[in-house]
Order: sequence, then structure tokens, then C-alpha cells
Amino acid sequence: MRLYSRNARFPLLAFAAALGLSPIASAKVIGMNVIAKPLTRERITTLPKKQQKAWLEYLERSEKQKAVDKQTLVDEQKAAGNTNPKHASSGRGMFALRAEHAPEWWTSDEAIKDAHNIMTYQVADGGWSKNIDMVSKPRAPGDLYDAENENRFPDTADFDKPVDPSWHYIATLDNDSTWTQIRFLARVTTALLDAHRDADAAPFRASAERGVEFLLNSQYPNGGWPQVWPLEGGYHDAITINDDAMLHAVEILRDVAEGAPDYKFLPPSLVKRAGPAAQRGIDCLLKLQIVENGVKTAWAQQYDPLTLEPTSARNYEMASLTSDESFPVVEFFMSLPDPTPAEVAAVHAACAWFTKVEILGYRYGSGNFMADRSSPDGRRLVAVAGAGPLWSRYYQIGTDKPIFGDRDKTIHDDVSELSRERRNGYSWFNSQGVAVLNEYKTWAQAHPR
Repeated sequence: MRLYSRNARFPLLAFAAALGLSPIASAKVIGMNVIAKPLTRERITTLPKKQQKAWLEYLERSEKQKAVDKQTLVDEQKAAGNTNPKHASSGRGMFALRAEHAPEWWTSDEAIKDAHNIMTYQVADGGWSKNIDMVSKPRAPGDLYDAENENRFPDTADFDKPVDPSWHYIATLDNDSTWTQIRFLARVTTALLDAHRDADAAPFRASAERGVEFLLNSQYPNGGWPQVWPLEGGYHDAITINDDAMLHAVEILRDVAEGAPDYKFLPPSLVKRAGPAAQRGIDCLLKLQIVENGVKTAWAQQYDPLTLEPTSARNYEMASLTSDESFPVVEFFMSLPDPTPAEVAAVHAACAWFTKVEILGYRYGSGNFMADRSSPDGRRLVAVAGAGPLWSRYYQIGTDKPIFGDRDKTIHDDVSELSRERRNGYSWFNSQGVAVLNEYKTWAQAHPR
């Protein structure tokens, strides 16, 4: 089903006619996804001369750091006699890292054990890999930093095929990684220092400092952040808003710069660097807001680091406007205590777009995800009177029509045309905009256009 009502005042058929669509039109493949370009010396040399130096220095720093990271692991393996290094056990460790605890818990034996375990997974560059349960047990000396993150659906032309299968997502901001470890270690450090247990706090303090250094070193000259640093190539080099990667980096650095309670132990040299870095990130976010016909709209999942044009990620993730990533960006701007005129304008424009593209009268799936997964038919978009609003994850730039991608890189205008595996295995629709627009109503009263 490819017709979506964006305003409850218009019947669905009338809405379709207004767009010039036939209610009985069949869905079709409307395009093919195109692989993202990595950051290379060759591409940097196409920039204006005055911009090249900073980018070439960044690339050199990335390459040198990757060499250090790899050699550090080799040295560790030799010292430990580890001749059969293993991948880390896969797990959603970020859930444990994001959990809230009572103040006294942060000095408990359990917290200290968890913090020690987390430190063992830290890469020499200061970051961490992803999809690992880092609290249950430590990484054995010489074992690999990452879980087996390769695609479960191998394809020689897969957009996520690693350049080096033994060095994938090392290190990353993807899937809530690195920023959650920094925050956890900072909280343990602060609690121990407050309890006058400076010696106990020392290793966690040093680890958290290295994590903040990772954020500072991995930031692009234009203020964005790649998904993976040192750079891995492919879409991992793109400026990444997906999974709130860039937002979390900005938030941590703002907290550091503003002397938030959990980061007061950091040295002045880091604090001094954090403020300008966070501001460059905010300025970059403002530049990345997509403009259609002279009107600001929302954000993409990822952007080419040099051109700042929206780009693809995995096979089924197209260059497009995306609601999932745009909602948190708007929430961030609304959280600022004294937003600039540019930040205020960005919020108003994005919320106008959210309202424009909302989908009414539909539900995705039966409402029982596990039942849908086991159903031979899988999840479908179903017309339900009074349902919604929903938002498609992806919208075509220029038309604002919902679009959907499959593993074979085809792009569709109808979610039902996707393979059952992709219909069931990805978040094609969401309702996050309900809470965001409710918050916006109050915020807009204090920040008029």
C-alpha cells in the first residue's frame, strides 16, 4: 500500500488525487541504492586549496592511530602468549551501561567490577567497539576488541563488507558505543573521588579522559563525526547522525565544557578543547538540515564528509530525509537553555515538516511484534480508522514520499514490496513525533518564530 494521508481533514482518496496518484497504482522499484564514498586523499585534493591541509592532517592522524591500535593489540597478544585471539561475545551491553542507579551504587563492588571490565575493551585510541556485553566479563589479554559484526547475509558487493574483516567497527559511536562507556566511567570516577577513594578512581579517571580524547580526535574539520574512527572506509566515514552518534558526542563534550558534575575531574586542557568542539558540532548540525525548494526540513541519517550531501549506509538505507534521526536532533535543540536564532529557526522548520509528513489512519503490523515475526506474511501497513500519527523512517528528498529499501539495494515506494526479512527486521515506521510535537507546542510559546 503506497498511499498515506498526511492530514486528518482529507479523505485518503482525495489526498491521493491531490498528489496525482492512482489509488490502484501498483508499487514499483523506484531506484537503486548507491554506495557511499570513503574519505580519501584523492577526494581531498578536489577541495579548495585552503581546506585541504586540515583534511589531509586529519586523514594522516587517523592512519597513524589505526597503526598504533593494531600494534598495541599485537604487543598485547605477544605478552599474553595469546595465539588464538577470540572475538568478544556479542550482546547488547549498552542497556547495562545506560541503566540508572542510586547514588551509592556507583561506589559499590559491582560498579567497580563493571568499570574494570569495561576498561579491558577500550582500544588504544580511547574508543570502544559495539554490540558487546562489556560488564559481564573482562576481555582476555590479547583477545580482539570487537564482536563478530559482519553481515549475517553475505554479499560480495554488500555496502557493509569490511575492508579488513579482522578490524571492523574499531572504534565506533554506533549503537550507543563509546559515549556510554565514557559516561559510565565518569560516574564511577566522580563517586569514588567524592568518597575520597582517589587511588580506586585513578584507572577509571584515566580511561574516561582517553574516551573524551577520542571524541576530540575523531571530529572532522567541519564539525561532524564519522561512525568509525580511525576511519574504516565505506559509509563508516560518513558524518553519522544515525543512532544519535553525532548528538551524543556533542552532548558529552558540552557537559565536559560546562563542568557538569560527572566531569569535573577532567583536566583543564580537555575542558578547554571540549567547548569549541561541541560548538563546531552544533554548527555542523545546522548546516546539515536539508533544504527543499528554499525551505528547511529535517535531517538525513548520514552525510558525505566533504560535500555534506546526504548519502547511503547499508544496502537498504538510502540517502533520504529521516524522521528517526531528526526527532532527537530537534529535541536537542529544544533542550538548549538559550538557543540562537538559527537554532530556533531549525526547530520551527523541522516541526513544520514533521506535521506535513505525518501518516494518519494506518498501523504497521498487528501491534504484536513477536507474532508478526512468526507470521508467514510478516508485518504489513494496515489501514485502521483513527490510527496514527505515524512517520515513515525514510522520505524521498524533493517529494517527501515515504521510501523503503531492501537488501538487494532496490528502493521501493511501498513497504509491502520488501522481502519479509526486511519488513520484519527494520524499523520502517515510528511514532516518536507525537511526543516531540507535544513538547514543541510548549517550547514554541517561549520561542516564537
